[in-house]
Amino acid sequence: MIKVIKRDLTIAHEEFLKRKRNPVYVILDNLRSAYNVGAIFRNCDAFLVEKLVLCGITAHPPNRKLKKTAMSSESYVPWEYVRETIDAVISLKEKGIRVFSCERTEESKSLKDFEFTYPSGIVFGNEAEGVSKKVLEASDEIVEIPMMGFKNSLNVATTVGIVLYQIVEKKKLEDTQK
Repeated sequence: MIKVIKRDLTIAHEEFLKRKRNPVYVILDNLRSAYNVGAIFRNCDAFLVEKLVLCGITAHPPNRKLKKTAMSSESYVPWEYVRETIDAVISLKEKGIRVFSCERTEESKSLKDFEFTYPSGIVFGNEAEGVSKKVLEASDEIVEIPMMGFKNSLNVATTVGIVLYQIVEKKKLEDTQK
């Protein structure tokens, strides 16, 4: 019989929040769906991101729809709300944090070949419009997940999960080679 691995639920909330986090900031640029935001909270929890930054019209706690898909992960992920995405990007850059955007453009680089630096901020855009032009222009670089099918993009929550997995795996590999 295969035993499913579950997290130790006896760890206190405060103790969990003190865990060493991956030096990655996820910035959401005007996401429309609170359900997507909740799923992104779960992704950020799974990969222990430093902080989730919710911008513009992006839903933020308390929100019933967000809570439904977040499944309480919003309590375990450090987050903040910033009215303008560009202000969040500028704030991170002023702290010496490189900021990347995830978008398909003529200048974007494939996620597979992309060299992340740490700490990093990564911006994910609106489900219909993508990352705003102003934010793209302020980004240090642009990364994309190559698409092979008919559609030009993935669901934003799916994209966040893929990108975070790649970033965290590359960081783990770098850490073992030091």
